[in-house]
Amino acid sequence: MVGVPPERLNGDRRAFPMSSKILVQHGPAAAAVPLVLDSPHSGRDFPADFDAAVSEFELREGEDCFVDELYLPAAELGVPLLAALFPRTYLDPNRHQGDIDLELMEGGHWPHEHVPSGKSRIGKALVWRTLDDGRPIYSRRLAVAEVVARIERCHAPYHARLRRLLDDTHRRFGVVYHLNCHSMPAVGGKQGEGAEGRPRAEFVLGDRDGTTCDPAFTEFVRATLAAMGYEVAVNDPYKGVELVRAYSDPRRRRHSLQLEINKKLYMDEASRTRHAGFDSLQANLSRLVEAINDYIVQELGRD
Repeated sequence: MVGVPPERLNGDRRAFPMSSKILVQHGPAAAAVPLVLDSPHSGRDFPADFDAAVSEFELREGEDCFVDELYLPAAELGVPLLAALFPRTYLDPNRHQGDIDLELMEGGHWPHEHVPSGKSRIGKALVWRTLDDGRPIYSRRLAVAEVVARIERCHAPYHARLRRLLDDTHRRFGVVYHLNCHSMPAVGGKQGEGAEGRPRAEFVLGDRDGTTCDPAFTEFVRATLAAMGYEVAVNDPYKGVELVRAYSDPRRRRHSLQLEINKKLYMDEASRTRHAGFDSLQANLSRLVEAINDYIVQELGRD
C-alpha cells in the first residue's frame, strides 16, 4: 500500500511537506492545535491507466482547483493540511470505497461490499462515470480488478492518513476539529447538486444537518465568513459526504465541517486559471483559520 513517509520531527511546528505520488501532507507532523484540514479534490497527477475517452482538461472539470494552495498558509500556523494528488475523476476519496456505480462495471457486477450513496444517479460515485454535462468519461466498462487497484492505490492510503491525523490529534488534545476543504462551480450544472442554472452562495458549509460537528462551531465559521462580507449558506446545496461522515462524532468531541468555496471568487472556470481574487481570498482564509484556532483555544480553556 502506498502511503506517506514515516512521521518525522514530532511536535515540530515548522511547515514541511511529506509526500508520495498519492498524497501530500503540508505543515507539521503533529498539530499545534486540534485542527486538521484536508483537500481531497485538488489533485491533477493523471495516472497512466486512466484510459479516459475525454481530455485531461475536460477531466479537470471535477477538480477543486487550487484549493490546497488557498489553504497552504495554514501550514505555517501549525495546522496539518492533507491533499490528494490524484484526480477526483479517477477516484473520489470523498466516497465510501463500496460506493460503486454498477453501470460502470463489467457485467454490472461488484463482488465486494456495496454501499451505494445515490451518487450513481449523477455518475459521481467512487469512480466517476460522467462529466457534469452527462458525457461519458469512458468508452468502455471497467473491470473489477481495475477499480480494486484504484482503491488500494489511492482511496485506502488517503483515508488511512486522514484517520491517523485525526486520531492522533484527538488522542493528544481530547478533541479534534476537521475542515474538509472544497470548491464549487458558481452555478448549478446538469449533473450537479441543486437546481441546474441556480447561482450558488460564495461559501457553503456542510455539517450533514448538524450531525457531524457542534452546531456552535458551524455558526462560528458562518459568522466569521459573513463578517468578512461573504454570502454564506449552510447545508444548501452541499451537506457533506463521506469524509465528514466517516470520522466525525460530536459526542466524542470529533467535529468535521465541509467548506465549499465558490470558484468565481478566485478563478476563471472556463480556462481553469486563477484570477486577481486569489490572493485576497487566500488571505481571508488564513484569517479564518486563525479565528478558528482562537475559537478552539477558548473552548479548551473552558474544560
